[in-house]
Amino acid sequence: MVSTALAITLGGIWGPALLTVGAVLLPAALAGIAGRLLRTALLLTLPIAISVLVINLFFYPAGREILFAIGPVRATSEGLAFALETLARIGAISGAITLFYLTTPAGDLVLDLERRGVSPRIAFVVLAAVQTVPALVERAVAITAAQRARGLDTEGSLWRRLRGVLPLAGPVLLGSITEVEERTMALEARGFTRPGRRTLLWHPPDSSRQAAARWLLVAAIPLALVARASGWLGWLG
Repeated sequence: MVSTALAITLGGIWGPALLTVGAVLLPAALAGIAGRLLRTALLLTLPIAISVLVINLFFYPAGREILFAIGPVRATSEGLAFALETLARIGAISGAITLFYLTTPAGDLVLDLERRGVSPRIAFVVLAAVQTVPALVERAVAITAAQRARGLDTEGSLWRRLRGVLPLAGPVLLGSITEVEERTMALEARGFTRPGRRTLLWHPPDSSRQAAARWLLVAAIPLALVARASGWLGWLG
């Protein structure tokens, strides 16, 4: 959240770029996951990055300085500058989210949310949202292997791969629905919907330095807003 707010507040290209280096790439390198972070972040942001670049480069409404033209469509320098600023912010936001996803176990996140008074229902929704994509990918890989063992051709030409999508989509969706039902019954059997606050036997460690760092990050948002309004960040572009 702090990285998202700062990426929007700092503006320009250099602000989000410096934020990406200091708050995303450096911690990822120290944690030894810089390669995974770059691959995952690029995979997630590449489609939207391409669309942002194309739309703003050729269809920016306030563009006046023409760089080149392709038929009736003209690319402008103003559109390019705005696209680069937007991409810098997207890179900082997606990098921060990916870093959080790669370094924070979902179970620890849910336990810490409940320890701080968040409703178990909301914590469960957060856990389900975090685990949805990895669970679908894992299930799709298992079903693909099973279908190949039964003779389904999922490799080769593009047409063969497209034909293999439908036999995979059905089992993946049905398996997801079945898993939701099984998880609901398991939660009900464990008293998930009982009233009152649950007693946690363990929660992630939280040192005083971590708490101080969180408060410093929260304080950075209003400080950045004041600095931006005062014009002190004009050098960032």
